[in-house]
Formats: sequence, C-alpha cells, structure tokens
Amino acid sequence: MKKLLAVLCGTLATSNVFANPACAVCTVAIGATLTISRKLGVCDNAVAVWLGAFLVILGYWAIKWFDKKNWHFFGRDIILMLISFSMIGALYIRHLTYQPCFWIIDAFLFWAIIGAIVYIVSQKLYEYMKRHNNNHAHFPFEKVVLALVMLFVTSWLVSKFAL
Repeated sequence: MKKLLAVLCGTLATSNVFANPACAVCTVAIGATLTISRKLGVCDNAVAVWLGAFLVILGYWAIKWFDKKNWHFFGRDIILMLISFSMIGALYIRHLTYQPCFWIIDAFLFWAIIGAIVYIVSQKLYEYMKRHNNNHAHFPFEKVVLALVMLFVTSWLVSKFAL
C-alpha cells in the first residue's frame, strides 16, 4: 500500500496538469453524473471511478483559487490535491464498509484512485492532441468529451466485468 501511495503522490507531484485546471462544464458534468449514477443503483466501484475524477477536479479548482488569492507555499499543490482526494472518506463514510480487495486497499478507494488517474491521463491526452493540431481543439468542448468518454468506458468496464 505504501508503494501505491508513493506512486500516486509521485504522479501528482510531477504532473503538469496542475497548471491547466478543469473547466466548470466538466466539473458539473462529472458531479451530476456521480449523483445520478449513485441514485440509479450503479455499482459502487463504477461510482468510485467518477468520484476520483471529481475530487481531482475539486483539487484543481482549489489550486486555481489559491493562485487567484496569491497564496503560495512549499508543497501547496500536492497538499491541496491530497486534501481534496481525502474528502472521499467524508463523502461515503456512512454508506460503505471497509472490505479490502486489492492489497490492503478498499475496492472503492482503489477505483477512486484509478478514476483520478484516468482523468489526469485524459487531460494529458487532450493537451497532446491539441498540441499536434496547431494548439486548437478538434471540436468544441473536446476536453470535456474526452474526459467523459474515458471515464464512462472505465466505469462501464468496472461494472460490466466486475474488475
């Protein structure tokens, strides 16, 4: 578990996505999808994928807000992302019981981490695609569509094949 946590912290620390916060449309879309899927009774692990992405977006917005206030200190971005991601405990503490599945990690937490990584990868992929298209998106809201499609496919695979 310590190795997985170290890899996650290393990924967050070396990620250039911090300079590119998510747009408001993407934040609302992921938040609404999370709520709707939870009420429809979708598999908790699929909901965790969306929750992980949503918490990363909230961390991006916190970083952007700190930039606006001109509040800078050592390790600020990592601390804000970890605080944001730790909100997973506050959101679902009463709804889930601890059931270790992968190593010592609870399955819900594991899939939330995977969702966070999928979201970061989607943003990196968007930047790569945009850079190779003369710094223009291929179509309006490409960034949002790419993130939503990647998260949808991941959550569908999780719920369909009970990974």
